[in-house]
Amino acid sequence: MTDFFLAWLTVLPGYVLPLLLASLGVVLSERAGVLNLCPEGFMAVGAMTGALICLAGQGPWLGVLGGTAAGLGLSAVFGLAVVVFRVEQTLAGLATVALGLGITGVLGRSHVQKPFDGVPRLSETSWGAELPRVLGQQTLMLPLALLLLLLVAWFLTRSAAGLRLRAVGEDPGAADVAGVDVQIVQLGAVLTSGAFGGLAGAYLSVASAHVWVEGMVAGRGWVVIALVIFARWRPLRCLAAALLFGGTEALMPRLQALGVDFPVYLGAMLPYVLTLAVLALTSTRRGARSGAPAALGLSYLRQDKH
Repeated sequence: MTDFFLAWLTVLPGYVLPLLLASLGVVLSERAGVLNLCPEGFMAVGAMTGALICLAGQGPWLGVLGGTAAGLGLSAVFGLAVVVFRVEQTLAGLATVALGLGITGVLGRSHVQKPFDGVPRLSETSWGAELPRVLGQQTLMLPLALLLLLLVAWFLTRSAAGLRLRAVGEDPGAADVAGVDVQIVQLGAVLTSGAFGGLAGAYLSVASAHVWVEGMVAGRGWVVIALVIFARWRPLRCLAAALLFGGTEALMPRLQALGVDFPVYLGAMLPYVLTLAVLALTSTRRGARSGAPAALGLSYLRQDKH
């Protein structure tokens, strides 16, 4: 049982960190009042771009940066649509996901299943060779993700800029009267969410799989949306929610390795069944009980201010 638990802990970050990183971006966007259904698209272009950069021989960390930039670039399209042109946010989000998946299908198809050297594990470095196996099998993306989690939590709760962002998400009219540029704040939040989504996708291909496979995001972006709702739009709770969702997914291969007899497809369904259960449970909450920003999903016009 000890070996089973250690093996599960070793693979756990590979399932948790993409969910955590993408969820931090969604929290920032939605706390600013912009409904964000785009993480599936952001993660897809981030994963593909990171892999293509590595296959071009540019190194894994440039791949991570490139994947982050790709997610940011796609979020700029979404941000212009919903913040500047005030397109309906649900439709714009779904269209952005379709655009992201379409881009990866066209540009990435010829690079499928081509392995490359990704971000090295700590045990492969000269200074990390003596680390315990659970830590040695991780990459520097683990402390980076935890640092970003703390920075986002501090930003939202302790900084003046975070206060302005939350004010925009709760009452953009009042924030406008107080001198906050609502469009700039929302656009900045959307762009940041895209960067986080692209980083999460780059983690999948560059730090975890070391290969690009079309469809490798495999619905994780939709799980992220449920995760944020479950966490009630709070960054630190996103870590607990990511551990729950990611831990459930990571458990399936471990049980199979033990020879536990259960339907493989049923096990693969469990994270998504959990997602539906969370959405069904949270749909019964209304108003302040849900934790959702009051102006989430509402397009703001200056003549709407109080």
